This record gives sequence, structure tokens and C-alpha cells, in this order.
Amino acid sequence: MKAQPPATPADITPVIEDSWAALRRHTDARIALGRSGASLPTRAVLAFELAHAQARDAVLTALDVPALRRELEADGWKVAEVRSGAPDQAAYLARPDWGRRLHDDSLAALDAPGIGKADLVLVVSDGLSSTAVQQNAAPLLRALRPLLPEGLALAPVVIATHARVALADEVGERLGARIAVSLIGERPGLSSPDSLGAYLTYAPKVGRNDAERNCISNIRPQGLAYGEAALQLAALIRAMLQARLSGVKLQFDPARAIAADPH
Repeated sequence: MKAQPPATPADITPVIEDSWAALRRHTDARIALGRSGASLPTRAVLAFELAHAQARDAVLTALDVPALRRELEADGWKVAEVRSGAPDQAAYLARPDWGRRLHDDSLAALDAPGIGKADLVLVVSDGLSSTAVQQNAAPLLRALRPLLPEGLALAPVVIATHARVALADEVGERLGARIAVSLIGERPGLSSPDSLGAYLTYAPKVGRNDAERNCISNIRPQGLAYGEAALQLAALIRAMLQARLSGVKLQFDPARAIAADPH
């Protein structure tokens, strides 16, 4: 069979750009990618594969707990460490229920001297994106601390591994906290592998459901900035303390609450 000559520029199908391609600068969404013949351009295919790899890494890479602990302690936080009942990442992904309860070995960590009861406990969990927690948890807490109500008793920040949102309910119940805040890595998207979520529950206890929580989502430099997220968190904490409830029953307007906040 006679060998084919190499392709020349004239033989290569050109990329046809979409007329609205200028709108791409306003969003990370995959819009106006153009086409090459009946296919996507090579650059779009490679960008998708990179985003998919980043999302997988966010889920499968273990949280560097010692590094996170050093960063938090450098900011003046006391820190405790716990883990869920999931023995590894594969089990954690297959059995969400295991990620919602503390491992028996972790109960002693919450009963250690010096922890005691608190008004607020912040639980930093790997969730489905260790990348989000590693990059965003410490800066968010740094912005939040000066905005918290005066006199609020703080428990040590609890770093939890293989944890789901509801694990913070058991932590909060064990510490007798009035409010538990779960800062957790959200399920990564193909344009946001590093999105941190904050879930707040008043009177946390095992068995609380999602309707009894409030959520602030997409906390990251390219999403909801640390300063804005911290303002919303502080305002939401104040609203919960005043109303003594959380979730769908809490009447909360972030803009109005922030405007009324003395900070």
C-alpha cells in the first residue's frame, strides 16, 4: 500500500469559531468552544481532559492533615483531629453513611482535657475535594475570626477525614455546641475542583437532616471570596443565635443581615 504524504496546512480542517466566543471571558463554563469539522477543537478536548483529571485528583488525593494543622495553629487556632468510620477513601465513596459518624477511636479526642463545651465548633472536613480544604479552609477561618460575636466560646477547630457534612452534627452534640459549622470540600465540577462549602446547624445532634441546615457554597478565589463568605457566615451565626434555629425555618437575607451586622 502506498504511503500517504504528510498533511499540509491546506489539508487540516480549520477551527470555526462561534460568533459569540467573546462571552467566554465572563464565565468558566464550557461555551462557544468552536468546532473543527464535526468535532471539538483539539484545545477544547485537552482542556476538558485536564479538568477531568483535576476533579479526580481533588476526590482521590488525601488531605495533608499535618500541613493544614500547622497552618491553623500558626493562625492561633487550637486543633483536634478525628476520623469517620470509613476505613479508606474507597469505602468512604461507596458508603456515605460511614462518613457521617465518628470512628470509636475519635471519641476520646473530643473528650480530651481542655476541649470542654463550646458555643461554636468549626469542623474542617476533606469531603469530596481535599484540594478545596487544603487551599481555602485556613484563609476563610482567618477572615472569619475577627467577625465572630464577642464572648462566643470556641471549641478547637476539628479536622475530620473521610467525613461527610453530618459528621459535624455528632461532633457538635458531643461538645454540647450551640452551632456546628462544617467546612467541607464540595463535589468537584469540571471548572471548579476547589470549591469549599460551609454548612451550619443550630443545636447539632445525630439525625439532623439537610432541611435543618444552612449552606454557603462555592467559597474560593474564583467564586465567593473569603471576605464575603466570612461576612455571610458571621451574619448567619448571629441570626441562628438570636432565632435559636437553623435551616428552612430561619428567615435569613444575607444582604440585610450583613448590613445590620455591627462589623
